[in-house]
Amino acid sequence: MTKHMKKGHYLILLALFMVITGIAQFNQNNDMKKIKTGSKVPPFALKDQYGNVFDIQTVIGKKNLVIYFYPKDDSPGCTKEACYFRDQYEDFTRVDALIIGISGQSVESHLKFAEKHGLTFILLSDKGNKVRKQFGVPKDFFGVLPGRVTYVVDKTATVVYVFNSQTKATMHVDEALRILRELK
Repeated sequence: MTKHMKKGHYLILLALFMVITGIAQFNQNNDMKKIKTGSKVPPFALKDQYGNVFDIQTVIGKKNLVIYFYPKDDSPGCTKEACYFRDQYEDFTRVDALIIGISGQSVESHLKFAEKHGLTFILLSDKGNKVRKQFGVPKDFFGVLPGRVTYVVDKTATVVYVFNSQTKATMHVDEALRILRELK
């Protein structure tokens, strides 16, 4: 085999891998029920950063909700997003909204993350990604990285806005606030 042919085989294998990964991701995402604008928030209960069980049903009807799924505690993008939510916390309270961050890390990881960055809102541990799957949050970058999706939910438990962007971490905060201000 020539050097050129080896390179060609490599490119074919790479393309085949990308196609297979894409098909698997497409099938995985289609198998999940996807929560979208107009959907009702499904019931769920998870442990918060203090180890207490947080049941979403206890806040439905009382507060607007910002439920944001993020990939990982203390990663650069997730830290930037969480700190921006923290910095805008008073603005969210003015629009009667509760911020809820959800990722697959442990309760202990969430507590360290919250303490390290002074996060004053709820972080829920979704071990096994059960709630992430329940919402139909897609994975990004060929199915390798858990997605970053924010849901704005009104007091009737109806999703009024969905923002999905892995790379625009702080825009999740700006978009959520914009929509909540429009609800008033």
